[in-house]
Amino acid sequence: MKSLDSKVLVKWEEEFNSDVTNLVIKRALTKNEIDTIALKQESVSFTTFKFSKEIKTLPVSNQQKTGRCWIFAGLNVLREIIAKRHGLKEFELSQNYIAFYDKLEKINYFLESVDDFIDSDKDDRALQHLVRTGIQDGGQWDMFVSLVEKYGLVPKDAMEETANSSSTKTMNQFINLKLRQYVALSRKNKSNKEEYKKQTLKDLYGFLISNFGNPPKTFDFEYVDKDSNYHLDENLTPKTFFNDYIGDILKDYVSIINAPTDDKPFNKTYTVQYLGNVTEGRQIKYLNLEMKDLKEKVLQQLNDDEVVWFGSDVSHYGDRELGVWADERYDYQNIFRLDFELDKASMLDYGHSQMNHAMVITGYAKKNDLPTKYKIENSWGDKSGKKGYFLASDSWFDKYVYQAVINKKYLTEEQLMIWEEKAIELKPWDPMGSLAD
Repeated sequence: MKSLDSKVLVKWEEEFNSDVTNLVIKRALTKNEIDTIALKQESVSFTTFKFSKEIKTLPVSNQQKTGRCWIFAGLNVLREIIAKRHGLKEFELSQNYIAFYDKLEKINYFLESVDDFIDSDKDDRALQHLVRTGIQDGGQWDMFVSLVEKYGLVPKDAMEETANSSSTKTMNQFINLKLRQYVALSRKNKSNKEEYKKQTLKDLYGFLISNFGNPPKTFDFEYVDKDSNYHLDENLTPKTFFNDYIGDILKDYVSIINAPTDDKPFNKTYTVQYLGNVTEGRQIKYLNLEMKDLKEKVLQQLNDDEVVWFGSDVSHYGDRELGVWADERYDYQNIFRLDFELDKASMLDYGHSQMNHAMVITGYAKKNDLPTKYKIENSWGDKSGKKGYFLASDSWFDKYVYQAVINKKYLTEEQLMIWEEKAIELKPWDPMGSLAD
């Protein structure tokens, strides 16, 4: 390895300072952030909140200081079904209820997974991946489906948020401490592994109740519809509520992804090892499509007045205050006269980007019969964006959207046949195993 040459550094600094443009940029950045200087004023016109297709949806929800976006997005999709059928202007399903059982199932899933490595070296890469990752707030669409099909749903007022369901950092730290304690104890004394596991599950079940509250076993559902008529549905269970108000529809929805990496040919299905929450739940499965095909399915579903759950990387080219994601708004390359381009496959392969947030697409705009921007229902409350709604440009969509959930009826016959094929297994650390939070 070569060390830096101080003489070369002196030369480079002299060259930098001899260029007046560099000095102007340096002075501008003394009191301004990079995004402020790089913002293109001429970009404002194509980031206005006007859409050719717009599905009217309920007011936004707020995931607070948690990584539960995938739960919020999933419940936002389902609540639209209930609201439309029963004429509701405002309505939320309990995110706390689903999060409680997600944590409980993830704890069990972790314990069962690490048992596969009870005789492995402690430096085994898969074991270390599981132990270092622990359990998180984040999740995937299929994980959401597994939870609601097993435990049902309840309205928000049947299980309200608590301080710790809305701010999970400390709670997660202690859960992961207990899980790592189990790994250490079970590997030191294998004969007592089942005893340790049972005690860990019992301890953490009580810990979850302390933080989330007791999940309701029965409840009444009362609401006033848009015509001011009062309704009361009494003595429901979470499962009967789910069956009566949603029904058996989630089996018809599949995850399609756009992962243009060499190891994931298009028109194949994939799954990820040790990715899940409910041990006997729905397999996490993706159909990898070219972006033009993914967008075609999304637009078809929107045209049928049905919103779309989707996953993307929101850490690039965004303005949270305005509620805009658009790479065209910023000109970093000319500011610094540096090439910052990296194709989508390379961003995935080398850790620059992966899915990290789930939301709901509720509309789009077109020009010359091609989409130009999308309207998005977020879960960051109504103080950001346009009362909580965001906009994404089509160019940003191409680069940073990785997943969408669509009804199987929009797949071609060939794609349906591919979907039924056995999924190719990816390693636990594959970028497509990332969780939306």
